[in-house]
Amino acid sequence: MSNQSFFLRIAAVLSITMSQAAIRLRTTFTDDDPERGDVPGWVMITLMSAVLVAGILAIAKPALEGLFNDAMGRVSQP
Repeated sequence: MSNQSFFLRIAAVLSITMSQAAIRLRTTFTDDDPERGDVPGWVMITLMSAVLVAGILAIAKPALEGLFNDAMGRVSQP
């Protein structure tokens, strides 16, 4: 297994675990109106998504740069 797939699997497991923990905490400690918006939940989802994007970008950046440079080189050739 390559390092990239290993880190992607770890990120996926962490994301699932964090979302399950957030759901458990929210349902355990809230006695509010069920019609009330779930702002903390959406903030958690947004932060987890940002962390996943940053992690995937850090892993895939060299490959994406290579693809971009190759494509630009092919377009600029006469």
